[in-house]
Amino acid sequence: MRRFARIFFKTLAITLCIAALAFYALAVYPLRNPHPPLQLPTTTLAIRDARVYLSPDEPPHDHANILIRNGRIAAVGHTINIPADAQLIPCNACTVTAGFWNVHVHFTERKWSNAAYQPAAILNAQLADMLTSRGFTTVADLGSNLADTVSLRRRIETGTLLGPHIYTAGAAQYPPHGIPFYLRDTLPWFILRLMPQPDTPAQAARDEQRNFASGADLLKLFTGSYIEHGIVKPMPLANASAAASVAHQHGQLVFAHPSDLEGVTIARDAGVDVLAHAADTTDGVTAALLQTIVDHHMAMVPTLKMFRTTVTTNPRYLDPIYAEVRQFHALHGELLFGTDVGYMTDYTTQDEFQALTQSGLTPQDILRMLTTAPAARFGVQAEKGTIAPGKLADLVVLGSDPAQNPLAFSDVRTTIRTGRVLYTRP
Repeated sequence: MRRFARIFFKTLAITLCIAALAFYALAVYPLRNPHPPLQLPTTTLAIRDARVYLSPDEPPHDHANILIRNGRIAAVGHTINIPADAQLIPCNACTVTAGFWNVHVHFTERKWSNAAYQPAAILNAQLADMLTSRGFTTVADLGSNLADTVSLRRRIETGTLLGPHIYTAGAAQYPPHGIPFYLRDTLPWFILRLMPQPDTPAQAARDEQRNFASGADLLKLFTGSYIEHGIVKPMPLANASAAASVAHQHGQLVFAHPSDLEGVTIARDAGVDVLAHAADTTDGVTAALLQTIVDHHMAMVPTLKMFRTTVTTNPRYLDPIYAEVRQFHALHGELLFGTDVGYMTDYTTQDEFQALTQSGLTPQDILRMLTTAPAARFGVQAEKGTIAPGKLADLVVLGSDPAQNPLAFSDVRTTIRTGRVLYTRP
């Protein structure tokens, strides 16, 4: 009996040690150094004879050159001397803009699991497929496992992966017992148990404090959650306000998934900064309500392709959403570009540009959504969003001019972030 007991306790101790090591390796170690300092390359790049949009609000400069040194734009103009040692970026009748932003992505697909340990070649190919081949040099992840997303960011910022700068919201907050049906029906039970559904304002504040301490940069609230088809459960306003207050104390932006009129109203009254989607149940979402959103300086991410791709192509469903975006834009509401890729597994961007055009936006408007609007909203307009000497060299080389055809925004030939070539079309 004693011998059996010794074997049992020895086995138990070994099992507990293995479990503790596994927990540390998968959940703790990947969260180290969540905000590594940016490391700029010591290289010289040049683009010759391009049509250059310095910003959405200026006419393009034809036959211009761009010189990049040590990760920053050194000069832009027509008479720039290109050093002999500069790496020339291919440009055949190309158009150059500031690097694109996508402020609604997710790193929740299984291929991002254990990102701290996956081979760089695999992750680089996945980052190119989803993001850098689309021109994105900065993205906002609005819900993912921090262990995976922080690991991606750390490896990108320290130069071992080629990817965009990542802001992350980590774990989103949901109404009490309010996880959306499309997540509840697809995710394993142990993941669902980890998703914050605070019952009280105090719990909501605590959950956001914990998320911030783990490395999150943003807060995502489901102020309206589809718990069943056609049934939206609202987040209690007191919960949303408490969580948003903690986020704002830490200088974070707050995003909300609104779904319907009540979700939009709760987001507005809680002090949310950005609607992560247009409301897709549009009943009661009037011009007067949208005006209050504009008056509260809230921005909107339309994600129009996502609705058509993951919900329905029925015009009776889509047309009111397009009308909502059109009305918000007419009221001078700030629109930000985002596609919800990661949840939506079709990464192509053509349909989003087409839908935005259908909603009355011009190429200039779309370029603003992709560059200056998000840079200003995130408070980094001094470094990103336009092409100017001294700014970070975040650039996109397009095959043609989007002023002639908005689908040219999807014709990405080269993506450059801080003077590093992240992607070149083969």
